[in-house]
Amino acid sequence: MKPHRPPLHHLRSISALHQALQVPKPTHPLISVVDLRAMQARTAQTISYSFYTIAFKQLTGGQLRYGQQHYDFDEGVLIFTAPHQTVRLEADVPVLVEGCLVVVHPDFLQGYPLARKITEYGFFGYAANEALHLSAAEQQQVLDMMQRLAREVAAPITAFTQDLLVAHLDLLLTYCNQFYHRQFLTRRAASHDVVSRFEQLLAEYVAGDQLPQHGLPSIEELAGRLHLSANYLSDLLRTHTGLTARQHVQQKLLDHAKQLLTTTALSVGEVAYRLGFEHSQSFSKFFKQHAAVSPLQYRLSVH
Repeated sequence: MKPHRPPLHHLRSISALHQALQVPKPTHPLISVVDLRAMQARTAQTISYSFYTIAFKQLTGGQLRYGQQHYDFDEGVLIFTAPHQTVRLEADVPVLVEGCLVVVHPDFLQGYPLARKITEYGFFGYAANEALHLSAAEQQQVLDMMQRLAREVAAPITAFTQDLLVAHLDLLLTYCNQFYHRQFLTRRAASHDVVSRFEQLLAEYVAGDQLPQHGLPSIEELAGRLHLSANYLSDLLRTHTGLTARQHVQQKLLDHAKQLLTTTALSVGEVAYRLGFEHSQSFSKFFKQHAAVSPLQYRLSVH
């Protein structure tokens, strides 16, 4: 008999989220800061929502599930979700949660640079097991910023309220970005292992015989082979190598193209086919874009 799974509920408003968490109604329709100690919901729930969330939390007696993965929040961590991600809270015993939850509807950011900037933060697409682990000092910094944001949300609305709230939120996210980069660097051994495994995996794909039939795998497929999210892999690679995952793939493809052009008698069209390009024109455009010369010009310059 299959285990019972709670139905999926999509929450379109912050008020609906407050209701689902059984916390007091929000004071603002588009932004809220929830003290998770006040959360009364103690049953399994599967929800998605139309807003961004930033959660600092410790959770005892239950697990948060994202996709097929569970995560234990006995240590203080930050986790981020973007609109329309699915979150499932599963608890066989009463769940005790401490921390803060910042909830922001995208409409609140319209007209501000942060509306675009927030979409560029890769950590909103990380998996739960890639959460940001905070030092004691960092935890205090995050809580202080969230509490200042909460006080501003609760204050009477003035002509400056939205500007102040967006500024507080922007500062919080900038610090979060800095903390994630610190985590990549302090976990250097593990990070370098990921880089090495990614490079090996990519080399196997490029040197194998699958490219003509299947082309290069997507970044999502490569990340999945490493049990990582695409965003996390790309940000980790950029921190340690200066290149995103996509740039790594392009560089590996370019290097292999150069090797084939200079060590074999294959025509440009045959090289293109070997590398998974459907048309030699597409390959020539790719090569010239990254090498500044055409494939034929490169071959002649080497010989």
